[in-house]
Amino acid sequence: MSAAGSASSATRSSKWVILVLASCGIAVSLMQTLVVPLLPEFPHLLHTTAANAGWLVTAPLVAGAVCAPVTGRLGDMYGKRRMLLVSLATMALGSAIGALNDDFTAVLIGRVLQGAAVGVVPLGISIMRDELPEDQVGSGVALMSATLGIGGAVGLPITGVVAQELDWHWLFAGAMVFALVEIALILKVVPESSLRTGGRFDLVGALGLSVALTCLLLAISKGNEWGWSSALVLGLLAGAVAMLLLWGAFELRTTAPLVDLRVSARPTVLLTNIASVLVGIAMFTGFLVGSQLLQAPAETGYGYGMTLVTAGLVLLPIGAAMGLFSPVSARISRRFGPRTTLILGSCVLLVGNLGASLLHGPLTLVVLNLTISSIGGALAYGALPQLIMRSVPETETAAANALNSLARSIGTSSCSAIVVALTTGSLVRVAGATYPSISAYSWVFVVAAGAGLGAALIAAATPGPARYESVAPRMPVAVGGSR
Repeated sequence: MSAAGSASSATRSSKWVILVLASCGIAVSLMQTLVVPLLPEFPHLLHTTAANAGWLVTAPLVAGAVCAPVTGRLGDMYGKRRMLLVSLATMALGSAIGALNDDFTAVLIGRVLQGAAVGVVPLGISIMRDELPEDQVGSGVALMSATLGIGGAVGLPITGVVAQELDWHWLFAGAMVFALVEIALILKVVPESSLRTGGRFDLVGALGLSVALTCLLLAISKGNEWGWSSALVLGLLAGAVAMLLLWGAFELRTTAPLVDLRVSARPTVLLTNIASVLVGIAMFTGFLVGSQLLQAPAETGYGYGMTLVTAGLVLLPIGAAMGLFSPVSARISRRFGPRTTLILGSCVLLVGNLGASLLHGPLTLVVLNLTISSIGGALAYGALPQLIMRSVPETETAAANALNSLARSIGTSSCSAIVVALTTGSLVRVAGATYPSISAYSWVFVVAAGAGLGAALIAAATPGPARYESVAPRMPVAVGGSR
C-alpha cells in the first residue's frame, strides 16, 4: 500500500475512533435525563413516594461522581479501553434491571449502575490523546467533552416521546441495547492504549473520596428538600469537609495515590477545575429551565403552554449547537491556545444567560439566547480537557480528566440546587396551579451569567499550560507494543 493510501486509511480509522467514542459519551450522558419526563408518574408506577422517586435522579448523579475518579485511575493502571468496556457493561446491566422490574428498589439499583458509567467520557478523552494523530486530538477531545451537554439536551425530547407513546420500561430497554451496541463497536474499532502507570490501586483513597463526595453531593442535591439549615444537611457538609481533609492528608503521604494532589494543585490544573464548576453552572441552567419555560402556561407572563415533547423538539438547537461548535473550539484552541478558548466560551455563556434574564419573548429570542449559552458551553467544554492534559503526565490523563469531570458534575449539581431555591422562592398562581414567577427565572439566569463571568476571570488568571515536567515521574508500562 502506498504512503498516501496508508495515511488515508489511518485518517478513516481515526475518524471511526472519534465517532464511536463520542457516541459512547452521548449514551452515558443520556442517562442524566432518562427518567426526568416520568418523575411525576413514578410514585404511582413504582408504588412509592414523590420524595423516593426523586432519588432516581439523585442516586445516579452521586454514583457517577464517586465512580468517575476510580474508573479513571483504574484506566491509567490497567487499560482505558478495558475500563470503558466495564463502564458500559455496568450501564447495560443497570438498564436491564430497570427494564425487567416494577419494584422501586430494583429500579433505583438500576439507575445507580447507569450513573456509574459516566466515567466513559474522561476515559474516552484519554484514549483520544493516546491513540489519535496529533492534528485530530483537539477536535476529538472537544467533541467528546461536548457529549456531556449534547446527551442532556437531546435526551428530554427522546425520552419524552418514548414515555408518552410507549411503556416506560422501553426507556431502560433502549438504553441497554444502546450500551451493548457501543460495546461491540469499541471491541471492533477502538484500540487499547499502551500507556500504563503500574503500581497498586489506592483502595483507602478511593473509599475516602467516595464517602466525602457522597456527603457533599447529597447535601447539595437534597439541600432544598431537607432544608439548608437542617442538622442532616449541615452534618453532611461538615462530614464532607472533614473527610476531604483526612483524605488529602492521606493522599499526600501515600506512594501511589488515587489522585496526585501535587499535580492537581498546579495552578493551571487547580484553576481550570474551579472554572469547570462555574462553567457547569452557567451551561446547565438553560438545560434545566428551558423546558419549564416553554411548558408553562402563557398566563404566567413568560410561558408558551407547550407539551413536554414539543418543548424538547423546540430546544433541539441547544444540543445541535454543542455538536456543531465543538470542532470550532478545537480550531480556536489550536491557533490561540485552550485558555483563550475557555475565556471566549465563558464570555459567550455570560452573554447568553444575561440575554435570557432580560428577554422572555418572543419565542425566537428565548431559543436564541439558550442556543448562545449552548455555544459558549461547547467552546468552554472543548477547552477544559485540553488545559488539563497539557498539565499532567501522560500516564495520568484518565484520572486527571475524571477529576475535571467531577468538577463539572459538582457544577451541575449546584446548578440544580440554585434553580430549585430561586424558582421556589417567588411563585404565581395560574388556574389553581403554582408556577415560578418571571422574576424568579430572571434571577436564575443572572446567577448563571455571574458564573460565566467568574469562569472567564479565573481562566484569564490561569497560567498558560506548559508540558508537564516532573522530577520523578511514574514510569509508563508499555503494553501491547508501540504505535
